[in-house]
Amino acid sequence: MTILEDAVPRATAGRSTFFGEPPALGFLAFTEAWERFSYYGMTALLVLYMSEALFMPGHIQHVAGFQSFRAGLESVFGHMSTVALASQIYGIYTGSVYFTPIFGGMIADRWIGRRNAVMLGAVLMSAGHIAMAFDASFLLALALLITGCGLLKGNISTQVGELYAENDGAGRTRGFSIFSIGINVGAVAGPLVCGLLAQEYGWHAGFGLAGLLMLIGLATYISGYRYLRDSANPHHVARSDAPLTRRDWIVIAVLIGTISLTVFQSVAYYQNGDIGLVWITQHVNLDVLGFLIPVPWFNSIDSFVSIVAVPGLFALWRRQASRGVEPSEIGKIGVGAWLAAIANLLLAVACLMSRRVSGIFPVVYDIILGVGFLYYWPTILALVSRAAPQKIKATMMGCVFLSLSVSNFTMGWIGSFYERMTPAEFWGLNAAIAAAGGLIVLVARPHLERILNAGADR
Repeated sequence: MTILEDAVPRATAGRSTFFGEPPALGFLAFTEAWERFSYYGMTALLVLYMSEALFMPGHIQHVAGFQSFRAGLESVFGHMSTVALASQIYGIYTGSVYFTPIFGGMIADRWIGRRNAVMLGAVLMSAGHIAMAFDASFLLALALLITGCGLLKGNISTQVGELYAENDGAGRTRGFSIFSIGINVGAVAGPLVCGLLAQEYGWHAGFGLAGLLMLIGLATYISGYRYLRDSANPHHVARSDAPLTRRDWIVIAVLIGTISLTVFQSVAYYQNGDIGLVWITQHVNLDVLGFLIPVPWFNSIDSFVSIVAVPGLFALWRRQASRGVEPSEIGKIGVGAWLAAIANLLLAVACLMSRRVSGIFPVVYDIILGVGFLYYWPTILALVSRAAPQKIKATMMGCVFLSLSVSNFTMGWIGSFYERMTPAEFWGLNAAIAAAGGLIVLVARPHLERILNAGADR
């Protein structure tokens, strides 16, 4: 989710619009919805597919280049079991997905332009999903998906911002809010539909649907191509060539430190799509009146909460603000860390209570994570958008997404220790990681806020 500035250019007056916004926004939002549908549908299956099927005898020897790839990983991380290897690869994949948009933006800016970058990215991602249907092309599939997402993700978000004038904050907020709805709807629907299809008809049916959805996303984008031709706004304010001041560098350092603090809770948060699914498969009672709940469905819960909990959370913050007790931006990031810690601690307690855990525990776990996400992720985006020096604001926003890359790499590495611990110890470890972030925020918040608020007053 994102909280950004916005505005609607008056140039759209008298023309057909998308809910009062530029027509191009509709095509961008639906393209992103289909892309996120395919992405989250695929990732909800990935770690289970690797650990339960692909890495089993009769399949693993057919994966082209896998022996050398595994040898390279184990030369760094040591020998890994099937589950540990699946977790490590999942972390590398998701971490790379959040790292490559930096290069995708550079390629678009310097050579091929954003429209062509998004189209090429969609084609590569479609090819990657199709390649997932075959054992031999598994590593190629991941490479295509990582490269395609790098070209598409950052550039399509940038195109949303380019629909609005630089000083049109209200419109841009509306635009990104609509765009974010597409992201969250896709994140909810992907695991539900692809997960059910995989359970009923096999893994490759789920992956095949993800590929089809990505092709629909490409077709949607092409349909809106004529509207995107004029999407870049010529009225953006020129950037200053003045060098950064000492004060700017101090603010940058504080923002980087604050962004780094979110890594702790992101590690604990994103474990729900990795070892969380493995643990559910092994230790949770999934039978409900004779219906076996598809494990990937649990990956939709936190995204669903990130949609439906927004009005209630905003009302809570308004009530707190009226009483003068609303948490500050950094305070909200701290609350997000504590909620992630509580969610993981809940699973640790559930494991101590019973060897076969009730399905209510992972449901509550994901609900708490979804609320915690709303506390910390939109807040860090808003903080950087507000406080970063104008000259490097886009670069600092890129650093926020880099934190997700670091988090996912780390999450996959920590997941590789799952089988060496009891489930209660593993979830206790993740709770401790999130709590460490909460404690650091608690200690550092007064100092960080003093610097950032002083910068705002200048």
